[in-house]
Amino acid sequence: MSAKPEIEAVIWDFGGVFTSSPFEAFNRLEAEMGLPKDLIRRVNATNPDTNAWALFERNEIDPAGFDALFLKESTALGHPLRGAEVLPKLAGELRPRMVAALKTCKAHFKVGCITNNVVSMHSPGQDEGQQAAGAMGQVMPLFDAIIESSKAGVRKPDPRIYQMMCELLAVEPGACVYLDDLGINCKPAAQLGMTAIKVVDVDQTLADLARATGLTFGAEPVA
Repeated sequence: MSAKPEIEAVIWDFGGVFTSSPFEAFNRLEAEMGLPKDLIRRVNATNPDTNAWALFERNEIDPAGFDALFLKESTALGHPLRGAEVLPKLAGELRPRMVAALKTCKAHFKVGCITNNVVSMHSPGQDEGQQAAGAMGQVMPLFDAIIESSKAGVRKPDPRIYQMMCELLAVEPGACVYLDDLGINCKPAAQLGMTAIKVVDVDQTLADLARATGLTFGAEPVA
């Protein structure tokens, strides 16, 4: 298979795509603390544009503010949980096959990353210490452009953040493939004309990406 000429860029989410989903870690925390499964997901889905998570990812509150507001929001749902308990669970395990797929795409297309993140995640695109080690350090230098919600002041699923990436890469949305583990973030990408792929698992994602780009992705990571 050869790269499809109509595709010019592949744009990626980070957490839940290159790493295991943080929701898995959230569920383990809930089990450890005797909380209902998916409580954290429920808190994050309540008032999604103005809640603690949204404000933190847009850098409108600091970690202490997130801690307090998340506690207030979880308490309102009947199960008090501090935000400080949740933040350490954001990091996931690296998926080598996804990194290999990124490298393959980079050889044929422009590649960008749009990540909803928080300042306490050490700004993966810039922080030297973070780039030196860890999943972000291995992946972030590969991108041609990176947009972080905590720096841009806008977060997915706001359509503006996808348009900003297209401007950075100098491509039209219709020439882009977009990957994200959350359907709510894939929807605006598709509405703009991108080929959106919801990441459920690695095998499914690479099969969908192969169809979208015309490339072949191996079963084992590239050395």
